[in-house]
Amino acid sequence: MAFIQCDFFSEVLGLSTSMNVILPQPASGQIGMEGSKASDKYPVLYLLHGLSDDHTIWARRTSVERYVASLGLAVVMPAVHKSFYTDMAKGDRYWTFVSEELPQIVRSFFPISAAREDNFVAGLSMGGYGAFKLALRCPDKFIAGASLSGALNMADLAKNRHPQRAWEYVFGDLDKIKGSDNDLLYLAEKVAKSNGPNPMLYQCCGTEDFLYEDNIVFRDWANELGLDLTYEEEPGTHEWGYWDKKIQRVLEWLPLNNSK
Repeated sequence: MAFIQCDFFSEVLGLSTSMNVILPQPASGQIGMEGSKASDKYPVLYLLHGLSDDHTIWARRTSVERYVASLGLAVVMPAVHKSFYTDMAKGDRYWTFVSEELPQIVRSFFPISAAREDNFVAGLSMGGYGAFKLALRCPDKFIAGASLSGALNMADLAKNRHPQRAWEYVFGDLDKIKGSDNDLLYLAEKVAKSNGPNPMLYQCCGTEDFLYEDNIVFRDWANELGLDLTYEEEPGTHEWGYWDKKIQRVLEWLPLNNSK
């Protein structure tokens, strides 16, 4: 595998930013690692960080590079700070960055496929929110999205967790989240009622996690809507031992056999 620390300029953000990228390498001599076959264009997993973390955290807290070594899968881990993958009310346009500019930049730098069946997104906590937001708002671009301990009921979460000023910097008027494109429950209904493609969704959360009840709300709503949701729960809290285990499950779940 190749692990690349990539610093680049974002026109959307108007600043220099960073991402970590894992690329397949068909090497056979690495001890304890089996490389994947070469391909003209690699399928890609956009792997999103949580609120208190950055683009380095998945590589520092898990063995994701080792987990993907034999899959022929590229992994892109961007930095978005505390943006909630949103065009912030008082900040930068991180939704536009991650949904439009970032994939274009990634494909211009690396041999990454643009085909829907080759594009996946996953994340934890705030990144779980971002992953489902990308999958549900851009179902024509992503075939699958996975949330690990995600913040999935944003209309209630933002109003009930302090300090509210921090949430207002991101979303503006908190009363306007519900029924907007920042509301995953609304996006799920919108996708379910559309004539377009529906993404595959994977959701997991520990039963002792402070976000567990919000995950149940999303699970029940997605099931009522008839979305293609795989849901798993088990004892666990909001911590890296749980996420290191569950990202392996996500990689097993991804529809990589559909990739060209």
